[in-house]
Order: sequence, then structure tokens, then C-alpha cells
Amino acid sequence: MDHPARSLRSLAALAVALLVALTAGLAGAQTLRVGIETPAQLDPAFASADAEILVLANVYDYLVDIDAANEVQPGLAESWEIADEGRTWTFQLRDDVRFHSGAPLEAEDVVATYDRLRDPDAGLPTGDLYANVVDVRAEDARTVVFELAEPNPFFAYDLSDNHAVIHRADADEFGSTFDGTGPFRVVAYAPEDRMTLEAVPDHPFRAPGVDAVELIFFAEQSAAVSALRGGQLDLVLRMPTPLYQSLEGAPGIERHQVATNAFDLVRLRSDRAPGNDPRVVQAMKLAVDRELIVEVVTEGLGAPGFDTPLGPLYDAWHRPDLAPPAQDVERARELLAEAGYEDGLELELHVPDSGDRPDLAAVLAEMLAPAGFDVSIRLQPESVYYGSDGWLEVDFGITGWGSRPVPQFYFETMIACDAVWNEAHYCDPEVDALIRTAGSTLDEAERTEAYAELQRILAAEGPYLIPYFFPQYAAISDAFGGLEVKAFPGRTDLASVHPR
Repeated sequence: MDHPARSLRSLAALAVALLVALTAGLAGAQTLRVGIETPAQLDPAFASADAEILVLANVYDYLVDIDAANEVQPGLAESWEIADEGRTWTFQLRDDVRFHSGAPLEAEDVVATYDRLRDPDAGLPTGDLYANVVDVRAEDARTVVFELAEPNPFFAYDLSDNHAVIHRADADEFGSTFDGTGPFRVVAYAPEDRMTLEAVPDHPFRAPGVDAVELIFFAEQSAAVSALRGGQLDLVLRMPTPLYQSLEGAPGIERHQVATNAFDLVRLRSDRAPGNDPRVVQAMKLAVDRELIVEVVTEGLGAPGFDTPLGPLYDAWHRPDLAPPAQDVERARELLAEAGYEDGLELELHVPDSGDRPDLAAVLAEMLAPAGFDVSIRLQPESVYYGSDGWLEVDFGITGWGSRPVPQFYFETMIACDAVWNEAHYCDPEVDALIRTAGSTLDEAERTEAYAELQRILAAEGPYLIPYFFPQYAAISDAFGGLEVKAFPGRTDLASVHPR
């Protein structure tokens, strides 16, 4: 009998050999090589990072999907009807869809997916999102019915949440096996290195334009961009503004930029000192020059933010006239002194090392200093910052929030008193009442007024700085066409990319 350690080494060597052989076998085919960050969590219910969502969104399908214009489109459901004043939603599934294992898609698979995501005892980030769902049932093999406690005008968008890829009803090894219905199937996965996807050429509504996709993992975005320049990659979907600007005029590379509602949020915890003193919050708001932050950090490519998560992408509700007060450093110093910090206030700013957040931290520390804030920066790998929910506990932090098709998501998951990701630990009953109104009323004028009042309160009093909404950047080899970057880059459909 082999020694256990020797057996393990042999198995590891065999796995590597198979991966190399498989990659070599695909070399003659048309393969799209994509540089992404290393996925840490590929269980759909817990995935959050762009890299993780990119894998899931291309290996699985959604019941309904959101296009690049933020419009709801059919996915696995080819049609739906709404009844009972918005409380009953009935979806008809396509009849030509199969999982990669060969099993046909059935309504029970959809029911099992959403039952898992809405389980109040599972502690999932989607628990709050689907708390309004009182029942999901399969009326037959092709019909799924959702019953809501209260009308929700945004329910179709909720069903397309990043976590809500449809899996088989009997799936149980989430994150290690991948039996989806999407345009690509997983054929090899080395968790610290790469994942190889093979096209499903007969996919009924997302026919792939390439034979295979190789997702290559990079710890640093700069390394991925260098690999793109050197021809070792074909596509990079995320990068900080300076890296994107550095690719201007690069031979053989096309740049893509899309406006989004993604933003970098700076916040103080409001449930304990020093953030529980409104004077400290006001001093922080008065100390910064938001226009200068946009110019310096995003190189003028971002849209101005006014300390609320409702940006210009939602033009029907965005109210730039309800802006925070202008910079007033002298008044900021006075408020800080009145709060008991005559000699200044020391703060440690926790920052993930991705995107433009390190640059924002540096600019912010410099701006806050004249008002009496002594800010030290603690830079962490993104996986560490978000790991074990530590980002929800720190007093002072910067968090990157991805773009969503409707603003209600942010209010319900970030700002409401019991929100699952209420990182500021902020709670205001008036704000909660307005959030409920905006998310339930069928009267558009009433919703517009609720969103306006939310923007007014948060801009004036909320423990947040949201100085800009940043674009998403991508760069691709000019050997490929068809790329349509989505506002949340992880939802980009790689099936649309094709060789020229």
C-alpha cells in the first residue's frame, strides 16, 4: 500500500498534469483568456466579489437577467405575469434548457434556489432581500409562482440578484462542484491559479462566441494589466483609474468605459464614539472638498456624489440640488473642538487594496488633517478586508459598493436599521419608514418624494461620505469583439465575446 503522503503527492501531480493537458488541448481552439482576482467564495449564496460573480454568471443562468441598460430581460424564464395588485408573480420557464450534467431544468430547481436564499435561519445576505416572499411553488414542471406579502415594484430586479443563479434542486456541494445551465461548463479548476471553462455550443439563448474561456487569477490588478499588454491575456474587466489611463494608445488593446452607480463609501460607525456624536459627523462632512476628490482620485472620470447611494444613473430620482454643505474647514475644526477633541481626533482608516480606494484614503487623510483629524491608513488585501465580516466592525472604513440596477437595494441592505450590511450601524426610524415607502408603493410620485427625502436626510446628517460614482473600466485585445461591459462587471456576459 502506498504511503498516504506519497499518494496525496501523486494525486496532486496527476491533477496538475490533467490541467496542463487540458489547456494544451484547448490551445488549438479559440480561447478567451481573462485576468481576474482570485475567487475566494464560489458558493452562490455567499459570493460577492466581481471575480466570484463573473464565474457564476457564466457557468449558471438567472431566472431573469439585467442588460447593460439596466432593463429586465428574460433568462431561464421566457415570460411572466403579475397579478393580485403586484403580490403574485408567475413565471414560465423555457422548455429547452439542461444542466451541464444533462438533467432538464424544472420548476423545482427554481423553487429550491430561492428557498435556500430566503431561508431566515441560514444567515445569508439575501435573507432580507427575499423576506417579503411568503411562498414559492412549482405549479407544474414549467411554472413557478412567487407570493409576496406586500407589493414590490422592484421584484423582478430582486430575482436577478447576483446570488440568485439557478442550481439543481438536489445540489449540495456548493462552491466545489458547478452543475449550471450557463453558456460555459467548468472542466478544470486550480483554486490558486485558474479555472478553465468549455463552451456549451447549443445553449438555447446565450450561444458562446468562443470555444473556451480561461480565467487566470491575479493577486494584483497591475500584474493582470501587464499580462494584457504582453499578450498573455485577452481581457481585463476591472482596474484602477491610473491603470486604465495608462492603456490609452496601447497597441492592440481597446479600452471600454461604462457609467455605473458603483461608489466608494467612507463611513464612521454611528453607534459608538466618536461617530455617535453628530458634531464629529458634521465636521467630517465639512472638511472635504468633493469636487477635488473627483478630480484627483478618478481623474475627472467619475460622477459627483453627495453622500447618498442614489446617483445620476437613476436620473428619475437623483437630486443633485440636495447636496451636502460646501467645504468649511474652520467650522469643521470648531465642531470637533465642541465634541471634546480640541487637540484633534485620531482615527484608523481601514481600506481594501482594490480599485481607487487606496488613492481615496490618501487624499482623504490629507483633506481631514487641517480640520483636526489625524488619520492613519491601514491598507488590507480585499479578501482580508471583507473576510469574516471584519469590515462591518471597524469604526472608520472605506468600502466599494458595486452598481445595482435600482437604488432600493442600497437602502435596504446598507442603511435600514436591520440591514444585513449596515456597516455604519446607522439607525433612524424616519429613514426606515421612507425606505419602506419607496420599496412598496405603486405610486411613482410617492416613491419619488420618498427618495428625495432620503437624499436630503443622508446628505445633511448621515455618517457617510460618498464623493463619487466611478465608471467601470475594461480593456480587451482587438482580436476580439462583442464585449458589452455591465455596470457590475462580474455580470458581464462572456458568451457575447467573439473573435474578429
